[in-house]
Amino acid sequence: MKFFPRLLAMLTAGGAILTGGHAYCQSPNPDKTMTDNQSKNTEVVIETTAGDITVRLYDDTPGHRDNFLKLASKGFYDGVLFHRVINRFMIQTGDPDSRNAQPGQMLGSGGPGYEIDAEFRTPERFHKRGVLAAARESDDTNPQKRSSGSQFYIVTGKELNEGQLRAFERQKNLEVEQQVRNELMAQNRDTIMALRRARDFAALQQIQDEITMKTDELTAERKFRFTPEQREAYSTVGGTPFLDGEYTVFGEVVSGMDVVDKIQEAATDSFDRPVEDIRITGVKIVGKE
Repeated sequence: MKFFPRLLAMLTAGGAILTGGHAYCQSPNPDKTMTDNQSKNTEVVIETTAGDITVRLYDDTPGHRDNFLKLASKGFYDGVLFHRVINRFMIQTGDPDSRNAQPGQMLGSGGPGYEIDAEFRTPERFHKRGVLAAARESDDTNPQKRSSGSQFYIVTGKELNEGQLRAFERQKNLEVEQQVRNELMAQNRDTIMALRRARDFAALQQIQDEITMKTDELTAERKFRFTPEQREAYSTVGGTPFLDGEYTVFGEVVSGMDVVDKIQEAATDSFDRPVEDIRITGVKIVGKE
């Protein structure tokens, strides 16, 4: 199952990344009887065969938080593999089909049978090293960017220097400019086609000039810049900034990044699956911050 090929080319020549369940359109119905210690800044311990990872779930992504707690309380994650691991990028898990997978079997399509509406909180929540984020299907089948109902990944990423950060900002702003221009062209499509049929080149030039001016104006309003917090994080601890605004970030590791690093360094096959299975053995809800 292929996933964001344009972004993939920026990172690795390997296979598909961050797939996340089938493209279901329904939303989850998390249990409404969460206890007090599951409602605010909840921490959970993800127990794995490589060690324990403690994660804090964000309150400002309540749909993802409550869904994760619901699945954890039911033992959904017990026994699932870290089925996709890419060093200096991320480790991914949550596919229930991985529990009894045969060696070399391609994984990444399983889920609980639903998706979760995206909860983007950019720029406050971004893909710095150590965050927990939801996998999802690619834009061609999932333009709403809904999250997988169960699959998630923990970012490891890499550090970016100032030159790389500025280059990323330039690239993002070129994309913003192209998006704005496409929107304006679509809005004026009928007029442009009528003028072409009439071979009214003077009027065509005028509308082109107007679109160019409007594009410059709107691009300036939507200009992308890293916040000081993002710039600091991406240049020191690292991360994967090209995923910001594309995948929902809903938590972060508070202890156990040494375990995450151990997992990301595992030997993998052609599907980026660890050659020796690494499993979640349990997820414990340990309370509030």
